[in-house]
Amino acid sequence: MSEDANPLPTPAGLLVMDKPLRRTSMDICRIVRRRLVNAGAPKRVKVGHGGTLDPLATGVLVIMVGKATRLCEQVMIGAKSYLADIDLSAFSTTDDAEGERTIVTIAQPPSPEAVATACARFVGVIQQTPPPYSAMKINGRRAYDMARRGEEVRLAPRPVRIDAIVVEAYAFPHLRITVDCGKGTYIRSLARDLGGALGTGGMLSGLRRIRVGRFTIDQARTVESLPEKMLAADLLDWIDIEPVG
Repeated sequence: MSEDANPLPTPAGLLVMDKPLRRTSMDICRIVRRRLVNAGAPKRVKVGHGGTLDPLATGVLVIMVGKATRLCEQVMIGAKSYLADIDLSAFSTTDDAEGERTIVTIAQPPSPEAVATACARFVGVIQQTPPPYSAMKINGRRAYDMARRGEEVRLAPRPVRIDAIVVEAYAFPHLRITVDCGKGTYIRSLARDLGGALGTGGMLSGLRRIRVGRFTIDQARTVESLPEKMLAADLLDWIDIEPVG
């Protein structure tokens, strides 16, 4: 008799997770799948996520299980909110703290008024060039694979929507902003371009996603809070849920 004989019915539902630092989005999917299987779910139960977070980012990651994976596109197109920490003293090859830094020397730090004015310039539908270390494809190849091999990466600017940028704190070279934006916006690129507009450096030093559509960080569960054996009752009902944004 196979190990999957007489499994429990395939569970279906959602989890709003608070992805921890240095874990990939797929790491969280694997953890959820393993704990569902521990409780008797089929080994091939579908588990997906709506919108990848980089390993250096934390925050809201919507996990979909079973039939709820049908909501993937709806979740991904929902508006998102981020809390971003930006280092204005340097640029980076990856536009974040993982890459090689190039220090930028300036005569005088920009004023708070100049920072607020520069942020306002990026609100609306703008043309944004993705980072070279991104999942964008060039002739069928991932840009980050090409960049890691030392190949030249040329990505074309594309339109993205930024609904709001609010300066939360500023003491040069550290800038903290909240960003409300649409699908496909790279906050790393925003950090880089904001630094360019200010005549400073610009790289992302920290990122926390606090909203995806209607799902917020207040709803999120940590990996540590999940039971070792997860049942359908541990998931949010997915019927009639249509994330908005």
